[in-house]
Amino acid sequence: MPARYFEDFTPGRGRLPPRAVLDSDAPRIDLNGRWAFRFSSALRAESDGFQDPEFDDGSWDALPVPSHWQLRGYGRPVYLNIAYPVPLDPPFVPQENETGDYRRVFDLPDSWQDLPAVVRFEGVDSCARVWLNGTELGVTYGSRLAAEFDVTALLRPGRNVLAVRVHQFSAGTYLEDQDTWRLSGIFRDVALLARPAGGIRDAFVHADYDDATGEGRLRVDVATDTDAPVRISVPALGIHDRPADSEFRFPAVRPWSAEDPHLYEAHLATGSERVRVRFGFRTITIDESGVLRVNGNRVLLRGVNRHEFDPDHGRTLSPEAMRRDVELMKRHNINAVRTAHYPPHPAFLDLCDELGLYVTLECDLETHGFEYADPTRWERNPSDDPRWRDAYLDRIERTIERDKNHPSIVMWSLGNEAGDGRNLRAMADWAHGRDPSRPVHYEADRLCAYSDIHGQMYRTPAAVARIGRGQLLPGEIHYPARAGSGDPADDPRNRMPFLLTEFGHAMGNGPGALAEYAQLFDAYPRVQGGWIWEWMDQGLRTRDAQGREFFGYGGDFGEELHDGNFCCDGLVFPDGTPSPGLLEYAKVMAPVRISAGREPGTLSVENRFEVLDLSHLRFTWALAREGVELAAGTLPTPEATPSDRVELPLPAPALEAAADDGDGELWLTVQAELAKPADWAPEGHVIAWGQLQLSAPVRARSHAPLLSPHAADGFITLGPGRFDPATGSLLDLDGLPLRGPTLGLWRAPTDNDRGWSQRDAAYWKDRGLDRLRHRTVSVTPDAEGLTVVVRSAAAAVPCGYLTTYRWTSDGTGLRLHVHTAPVGHWPERGDDFAGLMVDPDLPPEEYRELLRRNTSRSLARIGLDWQLPADWSQIEWFGAGPGEAYPDSRQAVRVGRFRTTVEQLQTPYVRPQENGNRADVRWVEVSDGSGAVHIRGEELFHLSARPWTDRQLDAARHQTELTPGPFVHLHTDHAVQGVGSAACGPGVLPQHRLELRPADFTLDLTPVHRP
Repeated sequence: MPARYFEDFTPGRGRLPPRAVLDSDAPRIDLNGRWAFRFSSALRAESDGFQDPEFDDGSWDALPVPSHWQLRGYGRPVYLNIAYPVPLDPPFVPQENETGDYRRVFDLPDSWQDLPAVVRFEGVDSCARVWLNGTELGVTYGSRLAAEFDVTALLRPGRNVLAVRVHQFSAGTYLEDQDTWRLSGIFRDVALLARPAGGIRDAFVHADYDDATGEGRLRVDVATDTDAPVRISVPALGIHDRPADSEFRFPAVRPWSAEDPHLYEAHLATGSERVRVRFGFRTITIDESGVLRVNGNRVLLRGVNRHEFDPDHGRTLSPEAMRRDVELMKRHNINAVRTAHYPPHPAFLDLCDELGLYVTLECDLETHGFEYADPTRWERNPSDDPRWRDAYLDRIERTIERDKNHPSIVMWSLGNEAGDGRNLRAMADWAHGRDPSRPVHYEADRLCAYSDIHGQMYRTPAAVARIGRGQLLPGEIHYPARAGSGDPADDPRNRMPFLLTEFGHAMGNGPGALAEYAQLFDAYPRVQGGWIWEWMDQGLRTRDAQGREFFGYGGDFGEELHDGNFCCDGLVFPDGTPSPGLLEYAKVMAPVRISAGREPGTLSVENRFEVLDLSHLRFTWALAREGVELAAGTLPTPEATPSDRVELPLPAPALEAAADDGDGELWLTVQAELAKPADWAPEGHVIAWGQLQLSAPVRARSHAPLLSPHAADGFITLGPGRFDPATGSLLDLDGLPLRGPTLGLWRAPTDNDRGWSQRDAAYWKDRGLDRLRHRTVSVTPDAEGLTVVVRSAAAAVPCGYLTTYRWTSDGTGLRLHVHTAPVGHWPERGDDFAGLMVDPDLPPEEYRELLRRNTSRSLARIGLDWQLPADWSQIEWFGAGPGEAYPDSRQAVRVGRFRTTVEQLQTPYVRPQENGNRADVRWVEVSDGSGAVHIRGEELFHLSARPWTDRQLDAARHQTELTPGPFVHLHTDHAVQGVGSAACGPGVLPQHRLELRPADFTLDLTPVHRP
């Protein structure tokens, strides 16, 4: 059977050579808008004449271009991570291949007569066959790559008809197995572009910067359709109408960087066309010690992986949505983007140039589904199949040619998770030859045979430290694991920049351990950051049967094959709201560090910018005792150049208050704010902050005599507390409806708790921690209080906890001391994670202890659960806030006094799970407005409160399935486990694990009656 046009190893036919996006004054007709559309649920391989200009499409639907047809009521969206949506039979695709036929009628103005022109498609998924006025122009693969066709000979005066047939699947599908929604259609812009005779076909701007002298050098390679001379003007540099083939040198220029994204504007002109190109002077080098530098400065990539995504429009993004992305990144101290895993809309790169982001531009290539398809890994991978060579080279050529003029692009990436092979090496060779000014990245080049950057995914902090120390052995690789041998000095990777291509997998509640990674970026010059996976939760906005809006993920659209909520793994919720993970990342990566000075009475300010001093910032301070502000003011802006650390005296009110024996903790908070508006944030936007504890008075203990309990009316009364004599449970506190406590050891598992290798959630489930039953062993009153002993365990499980509750009262409130300890046989926890979780270079005793903790039996939490009526929903606490925090994700919170409601304590992760924990709580007050229960810990404790149970939280797939019940479920936890990022990567680091152990803690409960 002859090859069909959509099942071809070649990269298509009929397209013009790729070229840069140029802002031209030549005429342009925007072809976006409503197109006539016909959808077929199965393959239409042969045309029925719909491309004919006189074809009657009156019965067709109308579909906006750009858009995806699955999001407009045709077919269904499918989310897959690794698996292909077609049988692995390259280059063939099944008959069940949705087909969309498009027709667009447009009028050609008289002024276009005899004017050469091209039609340009910015993106069509996955294969398009194109006709103009009934004549075929060609076929294009490469969904996220631009395609141009020459239409000069086919344009007619007046009415013209552009017809396009788009297939959901094609041979190109095998090269586009990205971890994202599989969506089809003409999803980027379409335009008709005039190409005047003697016009400028392409331009490549080379603008180098000499960091030693400050000199700039400008050279422009211009391609014209004829030999027409080209003139160049750069007004800001004093160049006016000069020959464009000259090389220009300037003794002093302002270089471009992500911190100071200064752009110059060049105008290139022939007699028939004038184009504008924005460019920046900058030079990217890798020095002899293996450090990546921009303009001579070591760069730290505080980056994110960004899929193009909008909850309503998929990969079709408006200019406003793209700007929101970039501005939000800048506001959260992000300076780098990896365009995972394809070139984005070119307007996004314009914004990166303008606002300042370092871009690693990735080719539209991934073949991950071949990794485990055959008995031998990657056996049929296109990356090493010579039949695909031209398609691979076509993709990297179209990637680089389109975007080569963007100063924001500092690296090219060959693609993602496409294994290894000769076609990738050919891509790297082509990229190095075409643009030697930028390094090439490709993570799956494990030994860095043809890439310039050593990139790996999801390595543990311990493994990264080893890489930073240059200890990789020749031939050693992590994935798939392979031992090395020989002298590390012989492995070139130990002399290359190391970047975490993906890390900190931000799925659900997480990621944990970002602070540990940041410490490594400081400690090892070659370890230069990386890109969090990923920027945004890819949840599609949809509605349930009751009309309630929620964000859908895999399985919500009736797909037969999907990967669940693995697409919801971003730092930003689908609606653009920052998650706690984004706030954590912003704090950890802040370019200014504020801490206690080396000398008493001083404050340390460290400038972590690479280019800027601190003159663009304003430093403000606020002094608070027990969370109540006492004074505030402004500090002098420190004179600190990049990498400088200076010390300032504390504000006089802070020193005076610290010398005072005031009651309550005294905290000084210092913020670094924008002193004037930036293009991406208003004046006053907080860049960084730090807190200093100036005093922590010891709370006076009551020496009032303890009361004896007494029995009356079928209850035991102790001070303000009334207890059930059979169970020993508190029934109320001076008439206020606080009930409990019961021991809590479980939480609704996070996506990371469910990690397949660490198995924490499975271990908890197997121990029945989600279904504990409580048996009161004894209730013993005595002269000074009440002792209650309770055994907590699950049905059919031999292990549990034995808890002793010791209640005392001085008449004003209740004091509860808890001792709890494991009983019975607790099996070991399975752990198959192969990564290095503990750094072997630690001191031996510390190393052995962390190694033990790493595989220890775990608990989700150790704490107490209480119940109050649903209208007791007002919460005030003194502790860390205002947002949630866990042991390994707590950098973004500060100590203060905070007020909110139970509803507002919840974090709406797309798939419901454990959330909303507040850390380091000193006291909490829960109220209905007329009364309150005040709970103070002798030790710091954790706080959460929900209008539903943890089991209800665990059972829900979407937020709409969570319905508030009649109670507030209050948790006061002595300890909780960290969150890690085991959904894809390391689990909870051993120092943040909550291992099976006894616990002792004390709480004071006080009733508060308000008039």
